[in-house]
Amino acid sequence: MKKSRLLAALLMLCLLFPLVAQGQVESAPAKEIELRWASIWVGNDSKAPAVEALVAEYNAKNAGKVKVVIEPQPDYNAYEQKVRTSLAAGQAPADIFTIKFNPTTATFYQSNLLMDFAKVMDTTWKQTFDAGSIEQSTVDGMLKSLPMETAILPIWYNMDAFKKAGVTELPTTLEGMFAAFDMLKAAGITPASQMTGDTNAWTSMIWFSHFAVSLGGTNVWDKPFTDAAFVEAAKLTKRVITEYSTSDAVGLGAGGSGGHFLAGRTAVFSNGPWYAGRADLAATPFFSSIKIAGLPAAGSTKDFMISRLQANICAAASKDKAREAAIVDFLKFLTSEPSISKIAETSGAMFALKTGYRPVKDLQKQFYDVASAAKTTAFDLEAALGAEVTLEFAQQLGALALGRITAEEFCALIDRKIER
Repeated sequence: MKKSRLLAALLMLCLLFPLVAQGQVESAPAKEIELRWASIWVGNDSKAPAVEALVAEYNAKNAGKVKVVIEPQPDYNAYEQKVRTSLAAGQAPADIFTIKFNPTTATFYQSNLLMDFAKVMDTTWKQTFDAGSIEQSTVDGMLKSLPMETAILPIWYNMDAFKKAGVTELPTTLEGMFAAFDMLKAAGITPASQMTGDTNAWTSMIWFSHFAVSLGGTNVWDKPFTDAAFVEAAKLTKRVITEYSTSDAVGLGAGGSGGHFLAGRTAVFSNGPWYAGRADLAATPFFSSIKIAGLPAAGSTKDFMISRLQANICAAASKDKAREAAIVDFLKFLTSEPSISKIAETSGAMFALKTGYRPVKDLQKQFYDVASAAKTTAFDLEAALGAEVTLEFAQQLGALALGRITAEEFCALIDRKIER
């Protein structure tokens, strides 16, 4: 009798279990999708507060469905190497990450690990981007990175320092610039922040790019690096480093170069618009005196501005359609006009997206004015020739400044690194 009751109970459980299990499947909520964003816009980056707030806003709106987690990557140069190494090892560094788009990173497009936005981007979303930037970011019909941050790279002048030295107007000729630099030196002020350290000698690379484009034209990067325009640009860059910069310029990194300007130890600096939103810059006594402009023309090409795609966003390809949809949804939110306007307003950065945002702060407004006034633009060395060539530039620039190699030898060494 007991055996019969036991069998009956087991039979009942067998009949009920599938129903219970089925009910659990039908009623269980979908698992929250977590997206890892290896973000360089963290720490002291002027875009960090706005980006953090936007991620928090998105997560709140999508609670239980999608959660974006920022993985801080404050060292831009080390992070770029990490991306390269990760892709080479057959693994995407994160669900979402950024690259500096140039000939070196364009080779990442060959990886199947990256999402091709050309296949998931609808017309409405595509039209929010600057068409030229989309075209620049497209390789062989593939759009494996979205153009996000753009930049012009002008020269920054501390006019309080210039006035202290008796210079009231920005120099308009190269001779006038060096004369003004001599007056700054006479007044006890080091004229220019320069550097040969890091992987790109950032500050000095910008100066070299201004000189080279003015001497060789906006298509100068198509020429052999042994061209006279590059040799003369190298001589001018060496002169600025050795005669008009700080004694620690050789081997100095970007933090040191910027630090000299922020501390008022140098009067001239070079960087992109993202630097304008820094709190430590706004706290300087000379902040309101800063003027933004190009370098006086070294050659026949004038009224241009050095520019680049500063940061493109990549995403990991996924066969999971829900994850792919979540990535696209977040990036649509991040690149929407309200989001971009918030980041631009607080940081001063410029973007490859169409917005009605126009800055009201003077320094940020100067960047827009200078960009609008330029008759044409040209890439800087890194944007035009890629990371490997730029690394060689940085490594040899110190030897050039120390007189260990000539300008001709400097250019020949870099030319060997260029794949044609």
